[in-house]
Amino acid sequence: MPEYPDIVVYLEALEKRILGRTLERVDIASPFLLRTAVPPISSVSGMKVVELRRLGKRICFCLEEDYWIVLHLMIAGRLHWKDRLVPDKSTQAKLSRRDLAAFQFDNGTLSLTEAGTKRRASLHLVEGEAGLRNLDPGGLELFQKPDRKGGPDRMNVETFTAALKSENHTLKRALTDPRLFSGIGNAYSDEIFFAAQLSPIKLTQKLTDEEIERLYLATCATLTGWVERLRTETGDRFPEKVTAFREGMAVHGRYRQPCPRCGAKIQRIRYATNETNYCPMCQTGGKLLADRALSRILREDWPRTAEELG
Repeated sequence: MPEYPDIVVYLEALEKRILGRTLERVDIASPFLLRTAVPPISSVSGMKVVELRRLGKRICFCLEEDYWIVLHLMIAGRLHWKDRLVPDKSTQAKLSRRDLAAFQFDNGTLSLTEAGTKRRASLHLVEGEAGLRNLDPGGLELFQKPDRKGGPDRMNVETFTAALKSENHTLKRALTDPRLFSGIGNAYSDEIFFAAQLSPIKLTQKLTDEEIERLYLATCATLTGWVERLRTETGDRFPEKVTAFREGMAVHGRYRQPCPRCGAKIQRIRYATNETNYCPMCQTGGKLLADRALSRILREDWPRTAEELG
């Protein structure tokens, strides 16, 4: 799922291409994509884009008359841009089998695709700031610039601590909860916990002040560092290689590969369609965290420490 760094780079690429441009039409191929009926999606045809904004993991386009198109890419949704080479306003975007929607602008086409058969990506058309607030889970914004209405407070160590300790959950659950923190998901939370040298299953209300500060600094450094890295990799191109598994990640997607800090084998916990990756030496004091599926099968044979892995 695209997270804070990916969404920031998407928005920067979109600003260069569609800010101030006219949205001529929206073509929707999947009946599951559009989640609102009023106002109708056709009502924004011919309007200019006046602002772009991130709302958690959502991408928001503000059009004239304060209409907002809100896209949530979920796990497999991706955006693609194609410049219009011929200045013919009658040109209509051709939807491929993978396309869920195409946004035809006066200078090109933005298409939304979704891999796989599960249709989870969503499109909402709402009116005004009130409409946006109805889609906002309310998590603490990390570094967002103030919006036209002043926007939420930016994160500092005090507000971070208050959000973190508002409920007693594992660090993994807390940091990826959109009601607590905005824009952090499975992949970058793994990288944050590695940078902070903290176990993903440690309970939030058992953290010391020093551990919370470490986590706060790691969150800021990891997310801003990956924004800069993705900006450099993308350059002036549109970001097409948006993935949860990136070259250069320390632990996420690196199961059984050597830890870049200590050399131990990276381990994982698998659940549903997600996995948590961690270094047992750097983060859990050499203890292996039980993988629910494998530990149930192996029982007494399930290794308890990194040394038992051989």
